[in-house]
Amino acid sequence: MSKFLIHIHSGPDLKNKATLGMLVAVTAFNKGNEVNVFLAADGVHLLNVKKEGEVVGQGTGDLKSHLDVLKENNVKLYVSGMSAKARGYDDSLLDGFNAEFAMPDKLLELSADSNTVLCY
Repeated sequence: MSKFLIHIHSGPDLKNKATLGMLVAVTAFNKGNEVNVFLAADGVHLLNVKKEGEVVGQGTGDLKSHLDVLKENNVKLYVSGMSAKARGYDDSLLDGFNAEFAMPDKLLELSADSNTVLCY
């Protein structure tokens, strides 16, 4: 089993990058790996997607479906607190997810502790 950190800083406007990052996280989890997801910059907007079909990548799936898998399986999400605050989000952004706000030092800690870091 490997430890993966998936760092997503692309927002819903970059549908393919955002959905690919989430697809990779779901795939790694489904293969039995430990997965952490860190959302920063415009990537924090991804947790605000509430409907299927809202963000769909070309060959990379539906963002809402990927988020549902992560939520249902309690995969740990870290959300940049500074990025979220700058974009007008509060604690309600994290509702329903195994998520917490984090600072850059957590991103560095997770990176150092992972076997593989992938950025989208």
